[in-house]
Amino acid sequence: MIGRLVVLLLAANLGWLAWSQGWLRPLGLAPRLQAEPERLQRQVQPEAIRLRPLERAEAPAREPPARTASAAEPATPDAPPAPASAAAPAPTACLQIGTFDATQVEAVRRAAASLPQGSWRIDPVQLPGRWMLYVGKLPDAAAVAARRAELRAAGVDTDRPGAALEPGLSLGRFSSEEAAERGLEGLARKGVRGVRVVRERRDTPAFLLRLPQADAALRRQARGLGSVLGEHDWRACE
Repeated sequence: MIGRLVVLLLAANLGWLAWSQGWLRPLGLAPRLQAEPERLQRQVQPEAIRLRPLERAEAPAREPPARTASAAEPATPDAPPAPASAAAPAPTACLQIGTFDATQVEAVRRAAASLPQGSWRIDPVQLPGRWMLYVGKLPDAAAVAARRAELRAAGVDTDRPGAALEPGLSLGRFSSEEAAERGLEGLARKGVRGVRVVRERRDTPAFLLRLPQADAALRRQARGLGSVLGEHDWRACE
Protein backbone atom coordinates (compact mmCIF):
# COMPACT_ATOMS: atom_id res chain seq x y z
CA MET A 1 0.00 0.00 0.00
CA ILE A 2 2.75 2.44 0.99
CA GLY A 3 4.70 1.55 -2.13
CA ARG A 4 1.74 2.53 -4.31
CA LEU A 5 1.40 5.85 -2.52
CA VAL A 6 5.08 6.64 -3.07
CA VAL A 7 4.75 5.77 -6.76
CA LEU A 8 1.72 8.08 -7.10
CA LEU A 9 3.50 10.98 -5.38
CA LEU A 10 6.54 10.52 -7.58
CA ALA A 11 4.38 10.45 -10.70
CA ALA A 12 2.52 13.61 -9.61
CA ASN A 13 5.77 15.47 -9.02
CA LEU A 14 7.14 14.46 -12.39
CA GLY A 15 3.91 15.56 -14.05
CA TRP A 16 3.99 18.99 -12.34
CA LEU A 17 7.61 19.45 -13.33
CA ALA A 18 6.88 18.59 -16.96
CA TRP A 19 3.89 20.97 -17.02
CA SER A 20 5.76 23.89 -15.32
CA GLN A 21 8.75 23.56 -17.65
CA GLY A 22 6.55 23.57 -20.76
CA TRP A 23 7.53 20.06 -21.82
CA LEU A 24 3.84 19.26 -22.38
CA ARG A 25 3.16 22.44 -24.43
CA PRO A 26 2.81 20.42 -27.68
CA LEU A 27 -0.08 18.60 -25.95
CA GLY A 28 -1.67 21.96 -25.01
CA LEU A 29 -0.63 21.54 -21.38
CA ALA A 30 1.60 24.40 -20.18
CA PRO A 31 1.36 27.48 -17.93
CA ARG A 32 0.55 30.90 -19.52
CA LEU A 33 3.71 32.76 -20.54
CA GLN A 34 4.40 36.12 -18.71
CA ALA A 35 7.23 37.33 -21.01
CA GLU A 36 7.18 40.79 -22.59
CA PRO A 37 6.09 39.74 -26.14
CA GLU A 38 2.90 38.18 -24.81
CA ARG A 39 2.15 41.28 -22.66
CA LEU A 40 2.61 43.57 -25.65
CA GLN A 41 0.25 41.40 -27.71
CA ARG A 42 -2.45 41.76 -25.07
CA GLN A 43 -2.30 45.66 -25.06
CA VAL A 44 -5.40 47.43 -26.31
CA GLN A 45 -4.73 50.61 -28.46
CA PRO A 46 -1.28 51.35 -27.00
CA GLU A 47 -0.92 54.35 -29.37
CA ALA A 48 -3.65 56.18 -27.44
CA ILE A 49 -1.45 56.41 -24.34
CA ARG A 50 0.14 59.90 -23.80
CA LEU A 51 2.59 60.72 -21.04
CA ARG A 52 1.97 64.02 -19.24
CA PRO A 53 4.34 65.75 -16.80
CA LEU A 54 3.38 65.49 -13.18
CA GLU A 55 1.63 68.72 -12.13
CA ARG A 56 2.58 70.04 -8.73
CA ALA A 57 -0.40 70.46 -6.54
CA GLU A 58 -0.95 74.07 -5.60
CA ALA A 59 -0.29 74.77 -1.96
CA PRO A 60 -3.36 75.96 -0.12
CA ALA A 61 -3.42 79.69 0.40
CA ARG A 62 -2.01 80.67 3.76
CA GLU A 63 -3.96 82.97 5.95
CA PRO A 64 -2.14 86.21 6.72
CA PRO A 65 -0.69 86.26 10.26
CA ALA A 66 -2.73 88.00 12.83
CA ARG A 67 -1.63 91.60 13.28
CA THR A 68 0.19 92.23 16.50
CA ALA A 69 0.30 95.56 18.23
CA SER A 70 3.59 97.37 17.64
CA ALA A 71 5.61 98.84 20.46
CA ALA A 72 4.54 102.33 19.40
CA GLU A 73 0.80 101.51 19.49
CA PRO A 74 -1.10 101.34 22.76
CA ALA A 75 -2.46 97.96 23.78
CA THR A 76 -6.02 99.32 23.70
CA PRO A 77 -7.39 102.66 22.54
CA ASP A 78 -8.64 103.36 26.04
CA ALA A 79 -5.36 102.53 27.83
CA PRO A 80 -4.47 105.29 30.32
CA PRO A 81 -1.11 107.07 29.91
CA ALA A 82 1.83 105.74 31.90
CA PRO A 83 2.22 107.47 35.26
CA ALA A 84 5.04 109.97 35.53
CA SER A 85 8.14 108.72 37.34
CA ALA A 86 8.71 109.85 40.88
CA ALA A 87 10.82 112.97 41.27
CA ALA A 88 14.51 112.28 41.87
CA PRO A 89 15.64 112.99 45.44
CA ALA A 90 17.46 116.23 46.04
CA PRO A 91 21.26 115.86 45.94
CA THR A 92 23.01 115.80 49.29
CA ALA A 93 26.62 116.24 50.41
CA CYS A 94 28.60 115.74 53.59
CA LEU A 95 29.75 119.05 55.12
CA GLN A 96 31.88 119.82 58.17
CA ILE A 97 33.04 122.85 60.11
CA GLY A 98 35.75 123.27 62.72
CA THR A 99 37.93 122.38 64.48
CA PHE A 100 36.74 123.40 67.95
CA ASP A 101 38.55 122.85 71.21
CA ALA A 102 37.05 121.54 74.43
CA THR A 103 36.07 125.05 75.58
CA GLN A 104 34.10 125.73 72.38
CA VAL A 105 32.37 122.42 71.70
CA GLU A 106 29.47 122.86 74.15
CA ALA A 107 28.46 126.16 72.54
CA VAL A 108 28.64 124.45 69.12
CA ARG A 109 26.44 121.60 70.40
CA ARG A 110 23.77 124.04 71.63
CA ALA A 111 23.79 125.88 68.30
CA ALA A 112 23.48 122.65 66.29
CA ALA A 113 20.43 121.62 68.36
CA SER A 114 18.39 124.06 66.23
CA LEU A 115 19.00 121.86 63.16
CA PRO A 116 16.67 118.90 62.35
CA GLN A 117 17.17 115.96 64.70
CA GLY A 118 19.54 113.35 63.29
CA SER A 119 20.95 115.70 60.62
CA TRP A 120 24.18 116.52 62.47
CA ARG A 121 26.83 115.03 64.74
CA ILE A 122 29.98 116.12 66.55
CA ASP A 123 33.06 113.96 65.85
CA PRO A 124 36.25 114.02 67.93
CA VAL A 125 39.51 114.41 65.99
CA GLN A 126 43.18 114.70 66.90
CA LEU A 127 45.07 117.79 65.79
CA PRO A 128 48.71 116.92 65.12
CA GLY A 129 51.47 119.05 66.55
CA ARG A 130 52.61 122.13 64.61
CA TRP A 131 55.95 123.92 64.40
CA MET A 132 56.66 127.51 63.39
CA LEU A 133 59.54 129.64 62.20
CA TYR A 134 59.43 132.50 64.66
CA VAL A 135 60.99 135.94 65.02
CA GLY A 136 60.54 137.39 68.50
CA LYS A 137 59.64 138.32 70.96
CA LEU A 138 60.26 141.83 69.69
CA PRO A 139 60.22 144.93 71.93
CA ASP A 140 57.06 146.54 70.56
CA ALA A 141 54.78 147.03 67.55
CA ALA A 142 57.22 149.44 65.92
CA ALA A 143 59.95 146.82 66.01
CA VAL A 144 57.54 144.34 64.49
CA ALA A 145 56.73 146.71 61.61
CA ALA A 146 60.40 147.43 60.93
CA ARG A 147 61.33 143.73 60.90
CA ARG A 148 58.37 142.92 58.63
CA ALA A 149 59.53 145.52 56.08
CA GLU A 150 63.06 144.09 56.19
CA LEU A 151 61.82 140.55 55.56
CA ARG A 152 59.49 141.64 52.79
CA ALA A 153 62.42 143.27 51.00
CA ALA A 154 64.19 139.90 51.17
CA GLY A 155 61.18 138.18 49.59
CA VAL A 156 60.01 136.49 52.81
CA ASP A 157 56.31 136.44 53.76
CA THR A 158 55.26 136.98 57.38
CA ASP A 159 52.19 136.37 59.52
CA ARG A 160 51.05 136.92 63.07
CA PRO A 161 52.34 134.23 65.44
CA GLY A 162 49.36 134.00 67.76
CA ALA A 163 48.50 135.76 71.00
CA ALA A 164 50.92 133.76 73.16
CA LEU A 165 53.90 134.82 71.01
CA GLU A 166 53.07 138.50 70.44
CA PRO A 167 54.83 140.80 69.68
CA GLY A 168 56.63 138.83 67.02
CA LEU A 169 56.36 137.37 63.50
CA SER A 170 55.67 133.95 62.01
CA LEU A 171 57.62 133.04 58.88
CA GLY A 172 55.81 129.76 58.25
CA ARG A 173 54.09 126.83 59.96
CA PHE A 174 54.94 123.12 59.48
CA SER A 175 53.40 119.77 60.40
CA SER A 176 56.71 118.32 61.63
CA GLU A 177 59.85 119.63 63.30
CA GLU A 178 62.00 118.22 60.50
CA ALA A 179 60.08 120.25 57.88
CA ALA A 180 60.49 123.39 60.01
CA GLU A 181 64.25 122.83 60.26
CA ARG A 182 64.50 122.55 56.46
CA GLY A 183 62.59 125.84 56.17
CA LEU A 184 65.06 127.47 58.58
CA GLU A 185 67.99 126.33 56.43
CA GLY A 186 66.35 127.90 53.39
CA LEU A 187 66.04 131.26 55.18
CA ALA A 188 69.67 131.09 56.26
CA ARG A 189 70.72 130.72 52.62
CA LYS A 190 68.83 133.97 51.91
CA GLY A 191 70.79 135.70 54.67
CA VAL A 192 67.86 135.94 57.11
CA ARG A 193 68.97 135.83 60.73
CA GLY A 194 67.27 135.91 64.13
CA VAL A 195 64.77 133.11 63.25
CA ARG A 196 64.17 129.99 65.35
CA VAL A 197 61.91 126.92 65.32
CA VAL A 198 59.27 126.82 68.04
CA ARG A 199 56.54 124.30 68.75
CA GLU A 200 53.33 126.23 68.30
CA ARG A 201 50.97 123.40 69.25
CA ARG A 202 51.22 119.91 70.70
CA ASP A 203 48.98 117.00 69.62
CA THR A 204 45.59 118.29 70.69
CA PRO A 205 42.10 116.75 70.92
CA ALA A 206 39.52 118.75 68.97
CA PHE A 207 36.00 118.42 67.51
CA LEU A 208 34.25 118.80 64.14
CA LEU A 209 30.57 119.54 63.51
CA ARG A 210 29.43 117.38 60.55
CA LEU A 211 26.26 117.25 58.44
CA PRO A 212 26.48 113.77 56.80
CA GLN A 213 23.66 114.37 54.27
CA ALA A 214 23.12 118.08 53.82
CA ASP A 215 20.58 119.07 51.17
CA ALA A 216 19.94 122.64 50.05
CA ALA A 217 17.46 123.37 52.85
CA LEU A 218 19.81 122.07 55.55
CA ARG A 219 22.71 124.05 54.10
CA ARG A 220 20.66 127.24 54.35
CA GLN A 221 19.89 126.51 58.01
CA ALA A 222 23.53 125.70 58.75
CA ARG A 223 24.71 129.02 57.32
CA GLY A 224 22.51 130.74 59.90
CA LEU A 225 24.80 129.41 62.66
CA GLY A 226 27.70 131.57 61.51
CA SER A 227 27.57 133.96 64.47
CA VAL A 228 27.97 131.06 66.89
CA LEU A 229 30.58 129.12 64.90
CA GLY A 230 32.86 132.11 64.54
CA GLU A 231 35.29 132.51 61.67
CA HIS A 232 35.17 128.83 60.63
CA ASP A 233 33.76 127.97 57.19
CA TRP A 234 31.74 124.98 56.02
CA ARG A 235 33.67 122.61 53.72
CA ALA A 236 33.36 119.15 52.21
CA CYS A 237 33.99 116.26 54.61
CA GLU A 238 37.49 114.81 54.52
